[in-house]
Amino acid sequence: MTELNIHGIGMTSQRTRDRLVDRLEQKGIQNKDVLHILRKLPRHLFMDEALASRAYEDTALPIGHGQTISQPYIVAHMTELLIKKDTPKKVLEVGTGSGYQAAVLGALVAELHTVEIIEPLYQHARDLLHQLGFRNIRTHLGNGTWGWEPNAPYDAIMVTAAPESIPQALLNQLATGGQMVIPVGKQRNVQHLKLITKEANDRYNMETFETVQFVPLV
Repeated sequence: MTELNIHGIGMTSQRTRDRLVDRLEQKGIQNKDVLHILRKLPRHLFMDEALASRAYEDTALPIGHGQTISQPYIVAHMTELLIKKDTPKKVLEVGTGSGYQAAVLGALVAELHTVEIIEPLYQHARDLLHQLGFRNIRTHLGNGTWGWEPNAPYDAIMVTAAPESIPQALLNQLATGGQMVIPVGKQRNVQHLKLITKEANDRYNMETFETVQFVPLV
């Protein structure tokens, strides 16, 4: 697990992060490794400085280009689902965005590949993740709908934007026994979080969780 030792002041202080983690525990997040990472991770660095005072609210916030940094509860919940069975070694994230979810995953897994289609977001996340000391995260500029074939198959895939239906390319790049967490839905307010497990002979088991709100997968 990558260790972070980033300090903030005022609304970005460790005390503020601790309060956020307390709220996440009250909402049902139980995985101690996930909670530890969120307690240490400097979410305020992943957004515009003007919004830094709101960084540790449990809410999604804009990061420009029509995109958002996900609500901390959703980040924690999706991560918890992805590692519930076992911590995967090689993971693909579709939709780097701010890089916050990538940092959470990167602190847990041995190898993370993350794909972003919007170049300014890709560049910012790439530079920030490197500055924070992550050497196991590989950022890629491209259309995440197609996954990232050169490094497939993956033990796990996390999708942080919502397609109308599950892309076949992502299913194809999932290793047998691997799992994918993905929000799916045609309307922004009517998406459902799904956990898909790839079984032998290209069979899939799908579990559906709560309604969520994500930006559309571009």
